[in-house]
Amino acid sequence: MAGHLEASVTLPSDPASVSAARSYVVGTLAEWGLPSDTEAAETVRLIVSELATNAVQHTFGQSPTFTVAIALDRDEHLHIGVTDSHPRFPKRLPAAVQQDNGRGMVIIRWLTAECGGRLRVRPTREGGKTVCIELPWAAPAAPLPPVGRPGP
Repeated sequence: MAGHLEASVTLPSDPASVSAARSYVVGTLAEWGLPSDTEAAETVRLIVSELATNAVQHTFGQSPTFTVAIALDRDEHLHIGVTDSHPRFPKRLPAAVQQDNGRGMVIIRWLTAECGGRLRVRPTREGGKTVCIELPWAAPAAPLPPVGRPGP
């Protein structure tokens, strides 16, 4: 694989775009060698879903689009960034807060930490923000041959 791969998509801040963001990222990662039926792909799918949902729901109509960017560096680190044009950074909720929504960042932080990754939020030059996730990339192993059949 190449030393550095990048891909991005810009979508309208609409609830239907959350599914499009998930599909785009999982499809791109499959092209890069991560099968979509792995635990790692499911983790990335959930992280992207939560980040995209936040970009749609918490920008209060002030960000007409959001961008999902992914990059793979030297088969070691996967970077996921979701950028919107709303200036307010995500707020960390206290663990004791009881409410039906607002748990996206808690989920993202937990999944990121569970994978040995890190989360950062950076301001953009245009006044918005990018929520960045960095995860270790484990090169997918070659599939095992079916039982009872010899390998190649």
